[in-house]
Amino acid sequence: MNRPITTLFMLMSVDGKISTGASEQLDVDKDFPCINGLKEGLHQYYELEQMTDLWSFNTGRVQKKLGVNEKDFPSKSPVSFVILDNNHLTEHGVRYLCAWSKTFVLITQNPIHPAFSVMEDNLHIIKQDSLDLADALTVLKTDFGCERLTIQSGGTLNEVFLRNKLIDYVDIVVAPVLVGGKDTSTLIDGNSIISADELKLMGVLQLESCEALEHSYIRLRYKAAT
Repeated sequence: MNRPITTLFMLMSVDGKISTGASEQLDVDKDFPCINGLKEGLHQYYELEQMTDLWSFNTGRVQKKLGVNEKDFPSKSPVSFVILDNNHLTEHGVRYLCAWSKTFVLITQNPIHPAFSVMEDNLHIIKQDSLDLADALTVLKTDFGCERLTIQSGGTLNEVFLRNKLIDYVDIVVAPVLVGGKDTSTLIDGNSIISADELKLMGVLQLESCEALEHSYIRLRYKAAT
C-alpha cells in the first residue's frame, strides 16, 4: 500500500452525532463533561485516544475550536499531527502545533497561509491547488514515513475519506445519548448518495470487536470490507 493504514476514531452519540448541536459554540469535548450520565464514562474515550496511532489527522477548524490560536504553547508530544487547513489557523495556532507536535504537516490550498511565514524545523507544508487526500496520504508515507494514521476530522471531511476508499478501520466509542437534529454533524456528512449507481461508494464494514464499557458506553471496531 502506497499510503498509511488509516483508522477513523471518533466519539459519537447513539444516533451518530459527533457534536452536541449545530452551533459552533456547542462541542462534545466541552459539553459532555457537564452532563450527568455522560461525564461519568467519558474518561474511557480519552484513555483509548491515548492509545491511537502516533500520527493524527485533524482540521484547522477543529483546532480553532479547541483554542490553539489563543492558548499558551504546550509541552512537546510524541504524536505527529497532520492538519488540513486553509483559513482557520493563525500564525500563533501554527506555532502552537509546532510546539506540540513531533512532526507537524500542514495540508493547504491557501498560498498565503500564515504557516508559510513560520520557520520551524518540524513544520512541513503540503501545498495543493485543489484537495487531493489520496495524494497527500502518499506523500505522508513516502516523505515522512507515516505508516499508520488516526483520522479525527469532522463529518464533511470524513465523507471525502469514505468516498475515496481511504478508510481502512473504523473505531467508534458510542456515548449513551440521543442528540438529534438534521443540522447536527454526524460521523459521515457531506454529499448524499442519490442514485443506485452510487451505492458502490458506501463503506461496507466487517465487525472486529464489540466491547461494553462502563457507564453504558460501547466501543465498536470495524475493518473496511475488501
